[in-house]
Amino acid sequence: MSIKSFFRLTAFKWSGIILSTLIIFSSCTTISPVNSKKEYPFLFTTVEDIQPQWQIFANGIDYFHGKIFSPTLEFHALKIDLSAQNIEIVVKGGALQENQTLSKKVSGFVRDNDLLAGINAAPFDIVSSKEGKVIQNVGIVISNGKIIAPANPVYDALVIYKGGKAAVVNQSAINSVENIENAVGGFHQILTGGEPAQRTHERKARHPRSAAGISQDGKYLYLVVIDGRRKGSIGATEEETALLLRSLGSWEGLNFDGGGSSALAMRFADGKVRVVNTPIHDGIPGQERAVAGCLGVQLRD
Repeated sequence: MSIKSFFRLTAFKWSGIILSTLIIFSSCTTISPVNSKKEYPFLFTTVEDIQPQWQIFANGIDYFHGKIFSPTLEFHALKIDLSAQNIEIVVKGGALQENQTLSKKVSGFVRDNDLLAGINAAPFDIVSSKEGKVIQNVGIVISNGKIIAPANPVYDALVIYKGGKAAVVNQSAINSVENIENAVGGFHQILTGGEPAQRTHERKARHPRSAAGISQDGKYLYLVVIDGRRKGSIGATEEETALLLRSLGSWEGLNFDGGGSSALAMRFADGKVRVVNTPIHDGIPGQERAVAGCLGVQLRD
């Protein structure tokens, strides 16, 4: 081989390495809802090693995008100060039309209700990517003091009381809307007194997850979505989801509907609403599912 050919081959190999590296790094970047610049997730070894790196998203709302290597999980989280005077929690059971509940994507929920952010919550009966289908929440939904969907005693719920305090309770304990501002059902409580609930220890199934947590003093609400069903994030068990909530600052935690429903949508600096994670409906990365009961946050007028 001539020296000229050698250098050409070497240059070609290095250009391939550089290109591959750029592809790897670009695939790990997203656009930040905080400042619309490229962002990389904060990296940690395990879920229990997480030290939250909160960024101010709005007054009373912080944002954190992280990734762990063992197991491979990528997540997005919000920390909401329930005592902040400018913060209002919003719960909807889906779109309402002629006393029917219609399916709606989380991004549509955030956009149409003029919210800053929103996450899917309650399980439901019709699975589709199309909005506007008649749908039934499986579990309680209370919106602004009004019952939208009845309680399901098999499952638990996140309750936001008048005055801003929050709690995770079994839905059978919700006998009236007295003193309740909003409530939304999920599946089961997975974090109790700062420890993963007993039911989580034997459940090893991995799925995309959506969940909510409450700090020990009841001051903060944590919302988290964990991606799954893709190479860069394989999905979490219930116990790992509980441990993540604890690492974020939660004392109690609730597992929301997950799988292809898991989505966290936020309003970016340019005013557009985007889903910050990678929902996967029908095996299609980035395809958002139309869901039912959602929980969101907005700024008071």
